[in-house]
Amino acid sequence: MRPYLARVSRIILLTFAASACAQSVSSAPSSSSASQITTRSAQPAPPTRDPHSPGFVAATELPDGAVPPANVDGNYILGPTHPAAPQSMVHAGVPQGAIVRFTMNSADSKFYPGIAREHGTFGTPDPTNPAKLIVTTSHPAPYTRRVTVYVPRQYVTGTVAPFIVGADGLDGVLFTALDNLIAAHKVPVMIAISISNGGGDAQGSERGLEYDTMSGKYAEFIEHEVLPLVELKAHVKLTKNPDGRATMGGSSGGSCALIMAWYHPELYHRVLTYSGTYVNQQWPYNPQTPHGAWAFHEHLIPNSPVKPLRIWMEVGDRDLFNPNVMRDNMHDWVVANERMAKVLAAKGYHYQFVFARNAGHVDRAVKLQTLPGALEYIWQGYPVTSKAHARAGQSGESLPHSGSETRQSVRPPRTTDSFVGIEPSK
Repeated sequence: MRPYLARVSRIILLTFAASACAQSVSSAPSSSSASQITTRSAQPAPPTRDPHSPGFVAATELPDGAVPPANVDGNYILGPTHPAAPQSMVHAGVPQGAIVRFTMNSADSKFYPGIAREHGTFGTPDPTNPAKLIVTTSHPAPYTRRVTVYVPRQYVTGTVAPFIVGADGLDGVLFTALDNLIAAHKVPVMIAISISNGGGDAQGSERGLEYDTMSGKYAEFIEHEVLPLVELKAHVKLTKNPDGRATMGGSSGGSCALIMAWYHPELYHRVLTYSGTYVNQQWPYNPQTPHGAWAFHEHLIPNSPVKPLRIWMEVGDRDLFNPNVMRDNMHDWVVANERMAKVLAAKGYHYQFVFARNAGHVDRAVKLQTLPGALEYIWQGYPVTSKAHARAGQSGESLPHSGSETRQSVRPPRTTDSFVGIEPSK
């Protein structure tokens, strides 16, 4: 598949290549202004982690190329070879869902009027608190976001459907996997909603504000501003039942998926994350959660009553490690995800954690290998076929969509999620 080239205005695409040295910069105040100007410096590639390291969770080592069973909780280790699952590939004769696109402007949002961090700037650690980043170059800025809605051919007009909300825009791998899984009756007939972020990355950016903030605000934005438009423009009805609602994403989009369900379990019960940013990346600083999403495994999950969530998580053995100037011991993606698995197990959650060998941050090959099984896992316990869809399947009925596109016109996703909080070059 062709790599996806994101077309979002005012966004800095900062690619972190696991097979090469990452780029990082040190921050220093300008002599002529208060802006935080960054310069380029060498940053070693992340170390390769051993899944059997002291302190890591005990996990089942799978044969190379194999994936975990879709109906069993626990911790698993993938081998170094990542063949794409058959359900991640387009197959002749499998009905392809329709695609409906629309855009949303910041001027119309009551939740997110828009911010941006100035190009070539990042921030500096607070000298009195290394866990706090000072950003002086963030300011109001407009944005336009694209929403892409996948409607399976098996959807019956007028019926209420389960759905999955995804971060960072169009996800062709997800849509293809759903084509195949729905046709095989492995998952319910569901709507998929891929929502682009508002631009930029990490502290001081609109994307960072949306995805890294520890609150229910982003889920409320989706509920009140996005889902009504989805129903209107895609001509679908979305379930209000939290058991029929899932969230997913990679990197900060992954931690956002859990944040949505954690703060609003009455809205979402199912979570799927790749390389989740369960680290200290929240901005603005919040004294109630001073360590950002690191708080999930630090105290929120251990010290809170169990919520009705089912969670699937993945991390790569070469996932991110200190990708920016912050040295607070809370910017290690592998350790963060390992700690997540440990606290989820201790509390008795239904979860599956996958440690992938020979894998980087939001690794595309790993996603192609594991996404179908991950989708099956998070939808365990939900009815796969309703009476209405069973009748439609027998009659060949499907939903015509005015303004919808054929799947051939939809570009597949970029090869990796590169939004990781790496500082920009000047």
